[in-house]
Amino acid sequence: IVKADNLSRARRLVKEAAGQGSKVVLLPECFNSPYGTGFFSTYAERIPGESTQVLSEAAKENKVYLVGGSIPEEDGGKLYNSCTVFGPDGELLLKHRKIHLFDIDVPGKIRFQESETLSPGNSLSMFETPFCKVGVGICYDMRFAELAQLYSRKGCQLLVYPGAFNMTTGPAHWELLQRGRALDNQVYVATASPARDETASYVAWGHSTVVNPWGEVISKAGPEEAVIYADIDLQYLADIRQQIPITAQRRDDIYTVTSVQEGSS
Repeated sequence: IVKADNLSRARRLVKEAAGQGSKVVLLPECFNSPYGTGFFSTYAERIPGESTQVLSEAAKENKVYLVGGSIPEEDGGKLYNSCTVFGPDGELLLKHRKIHLFDIDVPGKIRFQESETLSPGNSLSMFETPFCKVGVGICYDMRFAELAQLYSRKGCQLLVYPGAFNMTTGPAHWELLQRGRALDNQVYVATASPARDETASYVAWGHSTVVNPWGEVISKAGPEEAVIYADIDLQYLADIRQQIPITAQRRDDIYTVTSVQEGSS
């Protein structure tokens, strides 16, 4: 896989999305590199670097908020799975380093250990837009309900997760987790997955998705490369929260979810 080809393809697709009126654009996890512990060090780069320069330019050229999927990042001799977000002026708004590393072992199906080569990030990542506040996670981060709850409590109305589930966890959990996070927190959830490549060492499930605060899938891609669109309707979100007011009904006197570390990496 040639990094330059993926970068030019990403730039072209961002332009296509912006041309259709998109204001916030989301790219897939590990969009500039194959996904695998054996590839991360080869494709890793510093931030700022080649890939983030392209993302910055794409955001500025198209005047969009660009959530740049994720890339393998090298910093101080360590590797991270990192998502950068750029504003319409091309400025870097935040860098989210994947908090929860993907270490799983489903016998006979899939074993993957990100921790063999990657280090985890250690902070929440949110950014403001003129539309709403957005919370960022990467793939395996989505399995942790606490992260989504904290983002929601802190005012995020859209959660974005670049991710690459596989042919085992994808059909079982990919959509379910997104609907769960959206429903629990009465927020919009958007994911972007790499398209499926049956010849790759890690075969991604695909099916980038957007879910509304009622838990409904409102936009979904197939396994192939595609650009999908959805309207983030904040009045609809407010209506849902009024109709089923779980936020006001929480028993903070009995339980709570708190963040130990503040800020963005």
